[in-house]
Amino acid sequence: MSTQITEHQITNDGHLLIGGVDTTKLASEYGTPLYAYDISIIRNQITHFKTIFEKADVKYQISYASKAFAILAMYQLINKENIHCDVVSEGELYTAKQAGFPMDKVSFHGNNKSVQELTMALDQKIGCIIIDNFYELDLLKQLTQERQQSINVMIRVTPGISAHTHEYISTGQEDSKFGFDLNSGQADKALEQILAAPYLKMLGAHCHIGSQIFATAGFVGAAEKMMDLLIHWQADFDFTATVLNLGGGFGIQYTDDEKPLAPEVFITSIIEEVKQLSATNNFPCPEIWIEPGRSIVGSAGISLYTVGSQKTIPNVRDYVAVDGGMGDNIRPALYEAKYETVLANKMNEPATHKVSVAGKYCESGDMLAWDQILPTTTAGDLLAVLDTGAYGYSMASNYNRNPRPAVVFCDEGESKLVVNRETTEDLIKLDLPLE
Repeated sequence: MSTQITEHQITNDGHLLIGGVDTTKLASEYGTPLYAYDISIIRNQITHFKTIFEKADVKYQISYASKAFAILAMYQLINKENIHCDVVSEGELYTAKQAGFPMDKVSFHGNNKSVQELTMALDQKIGCIIIDNFYELDLLKQLTQERQQSINVMIRVTPGISAHTHEYISTGQEDSKFGFDLNSGQADKALEQILAAPYLKMLGAHCHIGSQIFATAGFVGAAEKMMDLLIHWQADFDFTATVLNLGGGFGIQYTDDEKPLAPEVFITSIIEEVKQLSATNNFPCPEIWIEPGRSIVGSAGISLYTVGSQKTIPNVRDYVAVDGGMGDNIRPALYEAKYETVLANKMNEPATHKVSVAGKYCESGDMLAWDQILPTTTAGDLLAVLDTGAYGYSMASNYNRNPRPAVVFCDEGESKLVVNRETTEDLIKLDLPLE
């Protein structure tokens, strides 16, 4: 059994609990596949982040990275926790708006924002647009001039820091689709244009060096480079930035082999570097923003599946198939993400059988987890994949014309349906017949 499961999460009859709710009851009531969240974990993680900053006595903002998991209920939950959020699309912004999330606490990211998206951001008077390139800068200058409307902006910078992470989720290195390059002087040119634009109110600079990072060196290096940039801007352009946004990417534990650092280790290293460089250079300490997404919701979620067929290849491998797969969790197929699994209805039984968990999709690469040690598995068992709260639902698809799962929030022994399960009728609601 995974060391991530505590005795408090197991009933006397060996059932896994999430948020105090028996997962076998969740499966019975809502069906499988199913995404289930313990929302106390989300609240506690947000409080943890806040406490770290407040103990350090610095100005800060926590901006939830919506792309990790964006539904009405999630925006309502983080609004109650009084933090910001960032969005990367018209759809995320619309969802936040419909959830009643305060628009002045929203930042807009993206490397190819459309005129429609920028117009929507201006219509909603969002808190900040993080400009990613010169094309977007020109569009925003034109739109704000036409509307005679001011908007707060930051620029995204690629600081040349390559974090230790998968190449698909590394975004801070120089060769990246994101942001203004630092070494070539693009960031300086962007600053000059923004300062000359009457309706763009420059707050500061943003960077994001990658995701699922397990060491502080990348964050410290990014903080140093970004502070050097802000100090340079003050000296050479007479502009004093008030905000330094260092993005997210804080790693979480997906498997027992992974040992992520506690949030206070990451954040304290960032704060200390910013404070030291501010004091040394007589620069006003900027407000520090971070953008955690995975580290807020990842460990709060599990995915529940019903076991179906099994296949044994003598002296090779035993397969166990479930009723979901790459359509509700693309990460293993996309970049070989690893997870731990348990049999949620047999938590007290000895785990002695090595199996690999296959999805139901028509792809050989549709494997949710390899070489899992589980109790003897039979059809009808309830399999839980742990720590799927980030990027499961967000990246879900209708591949093979499978409906997407439902989502439930669990807290203090109660469950609430927050996303309906799609139906087969939903799958064709946008289709138009040929005749």
